[in-house]
Amino acid sequence: MEPMSSLETADSQPHSAVSLSPNVPPALRGAESYHVFISYSSSDHQWTHSIISQLESCGLYVCYHERDFTPGRTVLENMSQCIQESQKVLLVLSPEFVRSRWCLLEANMSLFRDCLERKPIIPVLLQPGVSVPLHLCHLTYLEANDPDLMSKLLKVLCTPNQQLQSSTVMPFQPPSIYNGKALQPLIAANDEGLNKWDCGQFSDMEVPDQLRLIIEDQEKYREALRIINSVSQNKVWLRPLWLRAVMYIIGVIVFLGLLGNVAYMSTVIFIYDFIRNPGPAPLCFVSYFSIISVPLGLIIQLGLWKKDDEKYIVRELQKAVGQANTILCEEKLLMGCRSNSKIYLVYVSLDGCKDEFAETFSEQVGAEDMFHRAMTFFSSGYACCLAKRHFPFPQPSSTGHLEGGVCFCQYVSQQLSRGEWT
Repeated sequence: MEPMSSLETADSQPHSAVSLSPNVPPALRGAESYHVFISYSSSDHQWTHSIISQLESCGLYVCYHERDFTPGRTVLENMSQCIQESQKVLLVLSPEFVRSRWCLLEANMSLFRDCLERKPIIPVLLQPGVSVPLHLCHLTYLEANDPDLMSKLLKVLCTPNQQLQSSTVMPFQPPSIYNGKALQPLIAANDEGLNKWDCGQFSDMEVPDQLRLIIEDQEKYREALRIINSVSQNKVWLRPLWLRAVMYIIGVIVFLGLLGNVAYMSTVIFIYDFIRNPGPAPLCFVSYFSIISVPLGLIIQLGLWKKDDEKYIVRELQKAVGQANTILCEEKLLMGCRSNSKIYLVYVSLDGCKDEFAETFSEQVGAEDMFHRAMTFFSSGYACCLAKRHFPFPQPSSTGHLEGGVCFCQYVSQQLSRGEWT
């Protein structure tokens, strides 16, 4: 998303030139009742209302929630109707807006996607440093602190939609500034009541709304999730809780029987040895404690098995996520996993890293295979680090392929230096 230094939609593109005066609002047609619908957070009402007053003084019909929403209807229903009845949509982007009202638009992504395709969107950045939502970062924005804000805004609002359509609303192409940023994570459909030794199942019925503007081939997403969901089908053993309970009960009975037998035998040996050799009997005590250590070792082994059982599923899930990433990386999407019920999503381009692999292994036929192996073993951990914005090593001094961050080939290099290739 880049600032609008001049009205590119009307001045810098020949096919978008307009002869209308910036202060002459276009005619409302059909079901249109407003020239612009303004969506903003209530915490920004003071600044927004001053803009609304100036726009209405110029003859524009403005729609906003405090005045024009219909009582008794949900916010989404009101927003949908107001967008449909307005020629354009103006979003006042502030931190509070991104946290609250933007979530409502994302929750009803079909509404917003229709808006992207049919209505020109005019984002106004209320303050510098606001985290611009992914679905807007391809649009040119206005800045609230621009002295010429009102003249630029009027110029856009008074330009008919058909003259803005080919220049303001463009195909979704996230810029490099969003490279490496986290998206909303996926939560397992069976998250509630999921046992630690079990594996989450992730819905592949449809692509989440937040990914539909990113993934061109939606079948790749479904194929990736099928790989991940196969862990639950093929790697989870003793899934039923009752079967595990029976096994634990049998294990406890066997253990108690073994312990009782060991205690009995140890006592008999101790008494017999003491009768034959009165006085200190170091060898007897050594034998006694050696026998006792058998059930103690069994207890420790069972504890380690239980702990490893939980980690086993996560390890298998990480391998499956790595395999899924070999498919999704072409869509500039990576998944990461550190638990059995949650998958992190990161938008990141690996084109530069893939070229680096090709150059490094240029004399070997297996350059593609090495990249594939690296994706399988390391991409899940890399995506988690990007999502959490934390890497288990200092940031490399050399410049990588991810601006301001650690690129994939740098991450692989660091992991290899630590002997993490398994």
